[in-house]
Amino acid sequence: MSLYMYQAGYTPESIARLIEDPEDRIKTVRKAFEDMGAEIVAGGYPIGEYDVLFVYKAPDDATAAALALAIAAGGAVRLAKTTRLLTSEEWIESLQKAQASQYRPIPGGTLNGRRRWSRRRGLR
Repeated sequence: MSLYMYQAGYTPESIARLIEDPEDRIKTVRKAFEDMGAEIVAGGYPIGEYDVLFVYKAPDDATAAALALAIAAGGAVRLAKTTRLLTSEEWIESLQKAQASQYRPIPGGTLNGRRRWSRRRGLR
């Protein structure tokens, strides 16, 4: 199963309802995820742009998309983001495959005459 991170920001109306009647939405949606073959691994309530975040396993990208669509259709979120996460093994495999890549950076570090960002020196 693949690993995903879902982040959502509630609508003002949803937040008002949760203030009026507090509940742990991660626990509430757990069964819906399980019914689609997914499993919530971890979750929490970040402070900032998003109001809820959880990491979950799903059998495929279509299932992850279906879960995001189902949540969006409920109307309780104003913005949402699903990110496919690589496992450590997938990350290492990606790095090893990159070794065989024929891609080479543009000499001099410019693209169409534009300056390039350097972590050490800023914009050059």
